[in-house]
Amino acid sequence: MGLMGRGLDWVFGDGRNVVAETAGIFRENAEAAARREAGMKDAALAQLAEEFARPRAGLFDRLIDGLNRLPRPLLAFGTLGLFGAAMVDPIWFASRMEGIQLVPEPLWWLMGAIVSFYFGARHQAKGQDFQRSVAETMARAGTVARNVERLERMAAPPAPANPALEDWRREHG
Repeated sequence: MGLMGRGLDWVFGDGRNVVAETAGIFRENAEAAARREAGMKDAALAQLAEEFARPRAGLFDRLIDGLNRLPRPLLAFGTLGLFGAAMVDPIWFASRMEGIQLVPEPLWWLMGAIVSFYFGARHQAKGQDFQRSVAETMARAGTVARNVERLERMAAPPAPANPALEDWRREHG
């Protein structure tokens, strides 16, 4: 037994686990990796939330935001107005549509490009606002998860008693 004890002390001696330490060289510690990854995610989300946290409250920004909101309703109401004009005065409407047929094709392409760029830029601005709100939400996700975990632990019922263990405790009390 002394020889085996010395051999085991050599492998696992002094409270160390040489096998686990050696394996740690070849395989990453999953728990430490998860902690590092969570820290990196938290830092990245905090940076993203900070980047989009600047409010735009100046007079110029409010004026431009107001002007940016006009084209869509004007296009929608203008189209509905054309339908109304076609019903009220078909001759007037038909003469205007004949005039539109005289617009050269490159001008139609130019108008299409301008409208596409306008709505594309608007879509991008709204997308960035959405990303900012997602980043703010994700920055709070860790705190919310920890709070939910604490609440679940408080609401969890006590572990069921082991009848065999209770009998043993009574006998050896």
